[in-house]
Amino acid sequence: MDPRTSLDPRYSDPKAAPASWPEAAGRLAAAEVYWLTTVRPDGRPHVTPLIAVWSDHELCFCTGPDERKARNLAGNPAVVLTTGTPTLGEGFDLVVEGEAARVEDEGRLAVLAEAYVGKYGPEWRFEVREGAFVGDGGTALVFAVAPRTVFGFAKGDPFGQTRWRF
Repeated sequence: MDPRTSLDPRYSDPKAAPASWPEAAGRLAAAEVYWLTTVRPDGRPHVTPLIAVWSDHELCFCTGPDERKARNLAGNPAVVLTTGTPTLGEGFDLVVEGEAARVEDEGRLAVLAEAYVGKYGPEWRFEVREGAFVGDGGTALVFAVAPRTVFGFAKGDPFGQTRWRF
């Protein structure tokens, strides 16, 4: 997966260079907390923090079928996922734009369930049943977001804004 990479000079220090996609993908894989933005039926945004795993070039997350984000996704799959650092002068922030697609294949779900345990520990162990995760909290639908556009924001010296288009 080799996206088109560009540095936006309007928002970048003259010394900045575009960040590499492998570096950004590594940051997406390593992040622990992400913020998911979905669209409510009336068009207002809904934002919530969650955990996710990077698998097969997609960010994957789960949610209960009756939760607001699942209900929003049933009507509009457009999402934004963000992660980064809460500082201004250092770190790197990422914004992933794409569409959330439901994952129901039990083989893929089994791989994702193991990825959750590998990343977050045994308290995040799920069984796979009937096209969903099942855990202590009940049933969770699983969604995958293949990036359409990703923005990376290098903070500090030099600051820069990289865009990857897929």
